[in-house]
Formats: sequence, C-alpha cells, structure tokens
Amino acid sequence: MTEKSSLQEIIHFRKTKLATLREGGIDPYPHKYSPTHQSAEIKGAYDQFAGQSVSVAGRIISLRRMGRASFFHVQDAQGPIQIYVREEDIGRDHYGYFKLYDLGDIVGVQGEVFKTKTEEISIHAREITLLAKNIRPLPVVKRKGSHVFDAFEDKELRYRYRHLDLIVNPHVREVFIHRSKI
Repeated sequence: MTEKSSLQEIIHFRKTKLATLREGGIDPYPHKYSPTHQSAEIKGAYDQFAGQSVSVAGRIISLRRMGRASFFHVQDAQGPIQIYVREEDIGRDHYGYFKLYDLGDIVGVQGEVFKTKTEEISIHAREITLLAKNIRPLPVVKRKGSHVFDAFEDKELRYRYRHLDLIVNPHVREVFIHRSKI
C-alpha cells in the first residue's frame, strides 16, 4: 500500500465518521464556544481550581480509549491538559459520538478539575463539544527519550507547512509566539 492510498483511506474513514456525526444531529463545525480558562492557568493554580467546574477548548493531541472510560490531552494556546471521560458521566450516546473523534479534532470540554493517581492535573469531563472535525491526519511525531523526531526533517517542508509544524511541535510554537511579541 502506498503512502498516498493510505492517506486517502484515512481521509475517507474520517469523512465517514463526519457523516455519522451529522446523522446523529451533531454539528461538527459550530460557530461559538467560550472556554472559561486556559490549561496553564488551571495547572498553575490547582489549589484554587480543585473540584471546581471549568471549561477549556483545544486540539486533541493524544487519545487513550479503555472501554467505557478514556483519557485524552487537549492542547490550547498555553499547552496541554489531560481530560478524563467516562460513559456514565456523559451518557451512552455522547460517549458513542466521542469514540468517533480523532487526533487533531478541536473540542470544548466542561468538567471538574482533579488530580489522577499519578498526580497529573486533569479535568473530569461532564460535557464534550466537538468544535471542528479534522479530516486530514496530523503528521506523525516519534518521541525517543527526551528527544523529539518530527515528521518535518526537511526545512523546506517545515516552512511550507508551518501551520502543521506549529501544531505538532510545541517548542516551535513557543519560539514563534516569542518572536511575534518582539
């Protein structure tokens, strides 16, 4: 199987998921969502937010599904935050739609702030809103130890696809934001 046909299959599969969401009455591209907080704000003042209801919005950058519960990370403008979601909390139908979400999709999450057993500050989701369905897959990022090998080894590709480079490489985004402030 060639890389091009594989990409086309992924795009077709994601378009099928998009159609399923629309058939279920889910608007995959709503016009407005107002998060109450940013990830860094919640992480920086955990004691203030523990047990409080917050809402955040961002791109899904990791996803671990485990039966009727899942963990995923949402990355907003200030960085990632972990989300914990259970079928019992959001309902069977909504959890079924959640299973159609992919890496790169943009979501809004409302829930309570807590710490996991591993002491990671997280949000226990009570409601998840799909804000934008991503049809094309994000570039693959392979991590080995503390060094990141990104999909953009070629400098020309990094400049041509700057929007993707900013999504998958947080250190590039930080440099970009720093330079834009100057």
